[in-house]
Amino acid sequence: MPRPRSKRCWRSAPSPALPEDRPLITPLDPARYQRTPWKNGGGITVDIAFDGDVWRFSRTPITAAGPFSDYTGFDRLQVLVAGRGLVLQTPAGEIDVRQPFRPVRFAGETPIASRLESGSVEVVNLLGDRSQVRLDLAVLEAGQTQDLGPGLHIAYCPGGRARLLIDDPAYDLEADGGLRIEKDKERTVACVAGRIVLGSVASVPLNRT
Repeated sequence: MPRPRSKRCWRSAPSPALPEDRPLITPLDPARYQRTPWKNGGGITVDIAFDGDVWRFSRTPITAAGPFSDYTGFDRLQVLVAGRGLVLQTPAGEIDVRQPFRPVRFAGETPIASRLESGSVEVVNLLGDRSQVRLDLAVLEAGQTQDLGPGLHIAYCPGGRARLLIDDPAYDLEADGGLRIEKDKERTVACVAGRIVLGSVASVPLNRT
């Protein structure tokens, strides 16, 4: 998987103030996702949402076993969304990602080599600079709810169709579509139909001395 290059210019527009205590919700257009070749030429990462080199939410096909890139200083979360049988081998043992829709977490500096037991797979990744952000990655099935804290959240439909209830409005998502949700207060979201991968990014509080 590729490490962001410092000379690449990733920019995100400043967020407007949230009106009347409601979350700011922006649809994510798959036609505008950015595709980044791996440094080793072995594949492509599809960047769905990001903020410079601070954090990134992406989808990646893994078609051959091999080493992961070094992301020292970053936290990484990953969930299998297509295929089965992915194993991440580390010096301390295996990280089991064989079953889909079961997120795992690991440090970006951990040496990892992937193993494919049942052919190619696809994963959704959320990674971020741990000195600046705290991350969470969850999967919501139909009928499940999730409390979202203040911060930024990415709701992504990995396949089929899904419906997400945020406050009162319901949002219908097609496969590979999503929402960027910016909130300044805690709220509860509900998956009404389908399946949603939900990534959350919260800023690390500044130490004031």
